[in-house]
Amino acid sequence: MEIKPGLIVRSLAGRDKGKFLMVVRSEGGFVWVADGKERKIASPKKKNPRHIAVTKTALEPEGLTDKGLRAALRAYTEKS
Repeated sequence: MEIKPGLIVRSLAGRDKGKFLMVVRSEGGFVWVADGKERKIASPKKKNPRHIAVTKTALEPEGLTDKGLRAALRAYTEKS
């Protein structure tokens, strides 16, 4: 399964374990994720795809700000 930018994922390992994040980009066997707070869209965290669980929900990453990302992830977390 290809992990595309905009997908919401849940971290399975690391300091951010259990948090929902958005995939910013995917290349070279790694994904870069952001949450808009600790990890801004401009400086995403590099993660191994084995350390994330992909959800079926995606956001439109174009034009998304850190504030908008935080709001979207908060709404997704409350819905889940």
